[in-house]
Amino acid sequence: MEWQPDEQGLQQVLQLLKDSQSPDTATQRAVQEKLEQLNQFPDFNNYLIFVLTSLKSEDEPTRSLSGLILKNNVKAHYQNFPPLVADFIKRECLNNIGDPSPLIRATIGILITTIASKGELQTWPELLPQLCNLLNSEDYNTCEGSFGALQKICEDSSELLDSDALNRPLNIMIPKFLQFFKHCSPKIRSHAIACVNQFIISRAQALMDNIDTFIESLFALAGDEDCEVRKNVCRALVMLLEVRIDRLIPHMHSIIQYMLQRTQDPDENVSLEACEFWLTLAEQPICKEALSGHLVQLIPILVNGMKYSEIDIILLKGDVEEEDDTVPDSEQDIKPRFHKSRTVTLQHEGGEGEEGEDDEDEDDDDDTLSDWNLRKCSAAALDVLANVFRDDLLPHLLPLLKGLLFHPDWVVKESGILVLGAIAEGCMQGMVPYLPELMPHLIQCLCDKKALVRSIACWTLSRYAHWVVGQPPDSHLKPLMTELLKRILDGNKRVQEAACSAFATLEEEACTELVPYLSFILDTLVFAFGKYQHKNLLILYDAIGTLADSVGHHLNQPEYIEKLMPPLIAKWNELKDEDKDLFPLLECLSSVATALQNGFLPYCEPVYQRCVTLVQKTLAQAMMYSQQPEQYEAPDKDFMIVALDLLSGLAEGLGAHVDQLVARSNVMTLLFQCMQDTMPEVRQSSFALLGDLTKACFPHICLSPPLGLSVSPPWVCLSPPPWVCVEMQPYVSMVLNQLVEIINRPNTPKTLLENTAITIGRLGYVCPQEVVYVTTKHPDLHDDWCKPWRRGPG
Repeated sequence: MEWQPDEQGLQQVLQLLKDSQSPDTATQRAVQEKLEQLNQFPDFNNYLIFVLTSLKSEDEPTRSLSGLILKNNVKAHYQNFPPLVADFIKRECLNNIGDPSPLIRATIGILITTIASKGELQTWPELLPQLCNLLNSEDYNTCEGSFGALQKICEDSSELLDSDALNRPLNIMIPKFLQFFKHCSPKIRSHAIACVNQFIISRAQALMDNIDTFIESLFALAGDEDCEVRKNVCRALVMLLEVRIDRLIPHMHSIIQYMLQRTQDPDENVSLEACEFWLTLAEQPICKEALSGHLVQLIPILVNGMKYSEIDIILLKGDVEEEDDTVPDSEQDIKPRFHKSRTVTLQHEGGEGEEGEDDEDEDDDDDTLSDWNLRKCSAAALDVLANVFRDDLLPHLLPLLKGLLFHPDWVVKESGILVLGAIAEGCMQGMVPYLPELMPHLIQCLCDKKALVRSIACWTLSRYAHWVVGQPPDSHLKPLMTELLKRILDGNKRVQEAACSAFATLEEEACTELVPYLSFILDTLVFAFGKYQHKNLLILYDAIGTLADSVGHHLNQPEYIEKLMPPLIAKWNELKDEDKDLFPLLECLSSVATALQNGFLPYCEPVYQRCVTLVQKTLAQAMMYSQQPEQYEAPDKDFMIVALDLLSGLAEGLGAHVDQLVARSNVMTLLFQCMQDTMPEVRQSSFALLGDLTKACFPHICLSPPLGLSVSPPWVCLSPPPWVCVEMQPYVSMVLNQLVEIINRPNTPKTLLENTAITIGRLGYVCPQEVVYVTTKHPDLHDDWCKPWRRGPG
């Protein structure tokens, strides 16, 4: 007998659904408690599906909410649903997929997909055939609802649909979808393209077998009047460009013309999808040949797309002269921060990450607008095309650029400054003759009354920092530095952020050129400590750390130390051990400690002890988690990594002065544990610290556990030790065997190979007999690996 609800129970559920829509916090809390109680009764889910699919007398938001609560229950408890309950829910979903309400159809589609994602595609064999069969229904609602559910399944389970586990249903589904490209309803056409699009990047065989029909069908929809259809057509062509360019090359001229139109589409979702085409094309070998004749049309379109839209200006308060630096940041405005190791970058997949690479998107000038938009995409496209065409791009761009940069409308002028920044890398050589005239104008734009103009001027100037530093200091460096420091103290937080980031870039380029101005620079950065809100304070740490890296020991002057250290130590004392704001502060202190050398001595003991405590706490948490994972949370090992890196900075900066600190602590025991950690970044920072401690206090290393045993785990990034000395003699054979094993591993990252070879070379320089003895036992140690150290240590 079919399940039927009890009337009293149904009314309770309806009341609960109505209460859950209340804005009152206490009511919401009571609803959550009641939901937890009801979830103990399996047939509660029957009531929820009944309200969603059968109780058409209720309003749509209440019915949809019932379905969303059921979806959450499926995600959390589906494995505990009795078979009768699960079967009832599945049956009701399929019987009501054609509900007259678009909201209810979409909710049922989401519920079907959630059930399917719980491994039910294999145990719900009638689902896909029935949904595909319902596509043939003459009832529009049934066809659209079925397509909506299929689109969600294709998005969530694309790999499974193309597997033997389900007998490859795509062989039937792809041809079926292609038939609906000509459907009279734009919504159905859009669903059909979106379904097929899910299988382009994975090169599903069923799609590859029908690729020509697919492409012909896309071309037939090129002029479709529906914006969602046009968006999906553009998305398909962009992905095909990446995976099946061979099929597009014969039609490339027509496709480019089409994308030029669509990049100017009045619907921004369409224009954004089309703009992605230029980014993808720039990565293809045929780009230069295919686009050369179209640059005269493309460049003005991209430049026009780089203007702020009206909605951007409203969101960013671009027309409001706002000083907001006294307004506290909301925590959701602050992106999660992850520690970046100070040692060599090591990519996990065997790539060749090199020192100095920056994984962050340094060109993201619109941080406040986190969503990818047409402005960002146009700027990125111009950037990559500048790297393809180099100075050949300038004849198409320079006539536009002058009009933009000096335009009376600030929105247009701002876009021109962005254009100038976007082409900086690719067109630098061709821009050099114009920079002496442009640079003073850009520096003047740092004082513009519009905050968004000041902000973008900071970013663009940072892109030309290398050229600035190459000129006589008084011509551009000094004026630029002076104005950037003023902007660091700007009344607008967005400008502060851009100025701080730009100044950090200038510091990296200028290095010791900044030494004559250190007092002035430190006055500004220290003043910013008292001015900045939370988010920009984290960026300020980076600017200070970069300054220390750039000027090195020149920072070790009593005058500078007295300015810099009190605010840093004050922040250090404010933060708790669990606060992730420690990451940027510890990174900053690591650079400062290295630069100040013995000037850091008055501050070293509490800093050292806290770092050791952080390492010890994290190791203890890791131990508890490994023994009782159900009771303890996994530790955030970034705390340990950042502490190890600061200890490295202390050892490097203080040298022999660190000896007493090491002697009075258990750091060597902790370091030995860290070297055996499962996380590569922990081992990497551990070996870097080992190298710095060995330089500073070798006797403590001699007395520590057999460190050679820690070299064996894969992906350890050795820090090539310039400290190797004859005291290493008793340990050479033990360490060297491990090094030889690493150097002969297949697919070892280039950085690791080079560092291992250098280490072997330095061992050979001080212990030649021992190295010769070990390496002669390894005839497979190739001569090529010895080349990096033949010049001798240094």
